[in-house]
Amino acid sequence: MTTADRWLLPDGVEELLPREAAKVEQLRRQLLDLYQSWGYELVIPPLLEYTESLLVGLGSDIDLMTFRVTDQLTGRMMGLRADITPQAARIDAHSLGLEGVTRLCYAGSVLHTRPKSPLASRSPIQLGAELYGDSSTESDLEIISLMLQTLQLAGARNITLDLGHVGIYEAVVGSLDEETEKRYFDILQRKAAAELEVLLAGLPLDPKIIAALRALSELHGGEAVLGRGREALKAYPRGIAAIDCLEQLAVQVQERFPEVSLYFDLAELRGYHYHTGAVFSALSSDCDQALASGGRYDDIGVVFGRARPATGFSIDLKALLGLLPEAAPAPAIAAPDSRDPRLWEQVQSLRAQGEQVIYALPGDSATSRCDRELHFENGEWLVKPR
Repeated sequence: MTTADRWLLPDGVEELLPREAAKVEQLRRQLLDLYQSWGYELVIPPLLEYTESLLVGLGSDIDLMTFRVTDQLTGRMMGLRADITPQAARIDAHSLGLEGVTRLCYAGSVLHTRPKSPLASRSPIQLGAELYGDSSTESDLEIISLMLQTLQLAGARNITLDLGHVGIYEAVVGSLDEETEKRYFDILQRKAAAELEVLLAGLPLDPKIIAALRALSELHGGEAVLGRGREALKAYPRGIAAIDCLEQLAVQVQERFPEVSLYFDLAELRGYHYHTGAVFSALSSDCDQALASGGRYDDIGVVFGRARPATGFSIDLKALLGLLPEAAPAPAIAAPDSRDPRLWEQVQSLRAQGEQVIYALPGDSATSRCDRELHFENGEWLVKPR
């Protein structure tokens, strides 16, 4: 690497300069205050953990996205977290071990070996909320409502909520062998209609099952999808129960957020390997990628000694940067280069009151943005307009 290239960062890894950092930090504080007002308690998990606990329960996707290092003290393999969700589940199941409902929130950096999508960062600032101990639709509604309010506070407009349920897919693929199910899963993920027809043509299954497998790939769109889904999957009671759950959620969400558009994807498989129920994501007309996502992931805590119902969501604060307005320069007070102890006392007093006070240094232009300054008059230091 030449000297001229030493400033380069890896692809997908960004730094936030003062203006962007200030916007992200202000939003982080506002959102954590919002979550606290809903009863969610802040936890700060470590950036680094042994892979045995860090990668458990979330499937191969997180495994592939996790950077690994060797612990120089023990020789054991450690991972730099790619998702805070399993850490929160460990805290609920093991570190806290409380009975009843537990609400946790968090905010911190995560690292990915590869971006989740073409526009995603490899070093997101993940912020989210998790609710443990309740398996009802009401807890899913609470998490979805908090996710939508999060985006509204961030300034997102024309929000669309994408709803799905992994129980629908699981009901339909029950008759497939493991290898065929993997092929079908991959085709649905890519929405490759031609490949699906080739696969279905070679399956020695009842025509009704083939029809359901074909129908699932087409069940996405507006509210009418739910009716079409009931008709196409009427032979699958578990699938119908999942559709009923989605309809109940949709009605309640619309009551709370009538301005939010709803989109249903009954073949939504994001996070399929660990989600156990409703899954959801939120998009905005202001952004080309999903801004927030989440879902139900019951019993993930069993590996830590306690099986608990769980639902939650997360966002990348960096992805919200484009939604945030440019912040006006913070008001500040310039202090002259003086060793007068009375000036020091006044500066410290003003800072304690929340004011930004900048001492003038030789050749320093930072005080040029100050809208006020300290003047010595009648034996005391007073704040005057510039």
